[in-house]
Amino acid sequence: MKAVAGGFLLVATLIYVIARWQENGGAAWAGYVRAAAEAGMVGALADWFAVTALFRRPLGLPIPHTAIIPTRKDTLGRSLGDFVGTNFLSEHVVRDKLRRAEISKRLGGWLSEQDHAERVTSELATAVRGAVQVLRDEDVQAVLEQAVVRKVLAQPWGPPLGRILGQVFADGSHHKLVDLVCDRAYDWVRDNHETVLRVVSQRAPSWSPKFFDTMVADKIYAEVLSFAWAVKTDPEHQMRKAVDRFLVEFADDLQNDPRTMGKAEQIKQQVLEHPEVQNLVSSAWGTAKKMLLDAAEDPSSELRIRVRDGLRSLGRRLVEEPELRAKVDGWLEGAAVYVVSNYRAEITTLITDTVERWDAEETSRKIELQVGRDLQFIRINGTVVGALAGLAIYTISQLFF
Repeated sequence: MKAVAGGFLLVATLIYVIARWQENGGAAWAGYVRAAAEAGMVGALADWFAVTALFRRPLGLPIPHTAIIPTRKDTLGRSLGDFVGTNFLSEHVVRDKLRRAEISKRLGGWLSEQDHAERVTSELATAVRGAVQVLRDEDVQAVLEQAVVRKVLAQPWGPPLGRILGQVFADGSHHKLVDLVCDRAYDWVRDNHETVLRVVSQRAPSWSPKFFDTMVADKIYAEVLSFAWAVKTDPEHQMRKAVDRFLVEFADDLQNDPRTMGKAEQIKQQVLEHPEVQNLVSSAWGTAKKMLLDAAEDPSSELRIRVRDGLRSLGRRLVEEPELRAKVDGWLEGAAVYVVSNYRAEITTLITDTVERWDAEETSRKIELQVGRDLQFIRINGTVVGALAGLAIYTISQLFF
């Protein structure tokens, strides 16, 4: 393109020389051609100077305001960054673009398809595997122990446990448990006649006759068995009511009695300090990690099926429910506006810093290669327009002067 533009200048120069020679010979038309060629040469040279001055100093001469791109590269980079920040990263531009993009609706339609939901699920599984494998087990265990154990230690057990038990006892949900205990107590007494006899014999005085001990033991066993049967079969038995009163009072004591609450705290400390509990807390992360990795690896796992179905359900809701779409779009707009409002300078710095790191001469060469073709057309147009302007000026001068 430089050769083409230079060719126009060369042609204009040759025409000028020929027209000038013919003009000296007295040819009337030669003046018009000479004026057009002369003006074309001027236009070509002026535009060559203008185009060249953008990228380098014409003929190497230190002419002011030339080699604009190499010398003002950093300023141009800052101006470009400010331009982008003002015109592309403004709040109203971002909101308008996101609103017209209808991201939530498009995302919903995309997610509602089975293959797309499966693809997202697979990518999420890969991300989970990567995140879990990067975490150090000892660090996670330490965090879990601090978060779980300290939280448990910080909260008293008595009042919340008392409130739960009080609600259970008030609803009568414990009656089945009491029935079970009564049934088991009766069954034990019924099946352990020999044990009762042995205990009575062992507790009897040494001088007591053996047959008398046996009679007493049988009597005691019969009474105990009768009592156990009565408790088992009679829902209104006094023993059952006594148990109910005891449980209700115990639940109240857990909430209000300092002594009972203190015992609950002692039991809590004993439970948490038990070696088995400590081992359970320490191994919780290892167990959870293995379960999570296995579920992420298996495409047919319950976790991945639920995630996939959840994504498809979310996609259908985004398509069918305008209220949900509006809410999601609002979240996206808010997040984008927050980013551009608070980090606009950091984003535009990417442009300015990148331009500042560029070599001045290399930058000038790259830009010239990208836009040089159009700039050479400026030179060509300058030659043509200059010639036409020169011809017009010469013609008008001949007509009026």
